[in-house]
Amino acid sequence: MKVPSLKPRDLKKLAEEHGWKHARTSGGHWIMTKEGYRSVPISSHVGEFPRSFVRVILKQLGIKWKVGE
Repeated sequence: MKVPSLKPRDLKKLAEEHGWKHARTSGGHWIMTKEGYRSVPISSHVGEFPRSFVRVILKQLGIKWKVGE
């Protein structure tokens, strides 16, 4: 199944389900952190992220998209 386009809050929720924590907010971005990984900013002021961008963020988060997620 293809990676869907997602709203920022849905992407943040997915990250939190995989152990990421919302460390702080900087400007219009949520800064997500997880031990052993670099911090990942997620823009909070976008209507919906296109599929290509979601794919990039998931890669940075170390999350593989599976059918049914």
